Amino acid sequence: MPDPLPAADPVPVAATRFGHGLVLGKFYPLHAGHSALIRTALSRCDRVTVQLFGASVESIPLSVREEWLREEHPTAHVVSAIDDAPVDFDSADAWDEHMVLIRALLDAPVDAVFSSDPYGAELAARLGAAWVQVDPGRRHTPVSGTAIRADVPGHWWALAPAVRAWLTPRVVVLGAESTGSTTLAEALADHYDTAWVPEYGREHSETRVGGLDTPWRSDEFDVIVDRQIGWENQALRRVPRPLLICDTDVLATTLWHERYVGPTPAGLVARAAAHPPALYLLTGDEIPFVQDGLRDGEHIRHAMQHRFRQTLAGQDVPWLEVTGSVPERLAQAAVAIDRMLAGVFDFALPLEQQAALEAAVAAGPAR
Repeated sequence: MPDPLPAADPVPVAATRFGHGLVLGKFYPLHAGHSALIRTALSRCDRVTVQLFGASVESIPLSVREEWLREEHPTAHVVSAIDDAPVDFDSADAWDEHMVLIRALLDAPVDAVFSSDPYGAELAARLGAAWVQVDPGRRHTPVSGTAIRADVPGHWWALAPAVRAWLTPRVVVLGAESTGSTTLAEALADHYDTAWVPEYGREHSETRVGGLDTPWRSDEFDVIVDRQIGWENQALRRVPRPLLICDTDVLATTLWHERYVGPTPAGLVARAAAHPPALYLLTGDEIPFVQDGLRDGEHIRHAMQHRFRQTLAGQDVPWLEVTGSVPERLAQAAVAIDRMLAGVFDFALPLEQQAALEAAVAAGPAR
């Protein structure tokens, strides 16, 4: 085996301008430290390639991470590949295996490698490029993928809007007319100090041509779903913590289609199945009915509530029916939400950590 190449010494960040810079990483998930590194490279180079390498065992899809990078850094050239080779910075053979993919993804020679970690020296030497070390020790941006995976809420500040949107679990509050779903949604948002999404269908009911006396059309429910999901997507990007409360969703819309038009079209049912929340909360129909001018009336409320129960029981998302006063409903809902939040951020270990764990298990207990 030939002698390893001499490691490159780091070049001061502001010392030189380069033609083609390289940044690589797992971005599992993309965070402020990664973005600071990429922005530094973009400021020092005519063009920058960002290479994203994921492993098959990881639980955030490669395509999702690539979308994050493209949105957050639209002027960078982003490429990606699955790389299941062992990570061992002290092994020349491991380096050789990784370099096959790294070189295959490059469309032109690289003048500079940008990294925070010392592996950048070896990578730069193997590519015949300068090494620019950015924020060594992460003093300016104290965050890492490992820290985020261990405590997502505690590192919420470090995540871009697209990353927040993908990570944030949704809790949907629904129920028949006049069962207090909006009241509970607002109370939950206040309790958890987070955002909530109102029901677009109510706005549509108030503004539709012909008012409530005009028969409903099936295509109106497609519009309602589009707007509802649009409001959700906007809210997911700006939530102050990883939890979004929604007053209704696509599944509830399919039941209102059934009520006002007839059997729900397969396309609308499919959209509901493709857009599940983390938890459903069904507000009970034991409270007095209040007519606000938009509701059908108490004579159908219990039948609709029964239909909601049937539908929720027939799908896979956990659900809970809450009853009683608003404080009692809030307390019941909070128990279910806290239980959900305790297990929602369950990331697979990165490949190198899985390999280390398996090696430790194979070696047995220390003596």
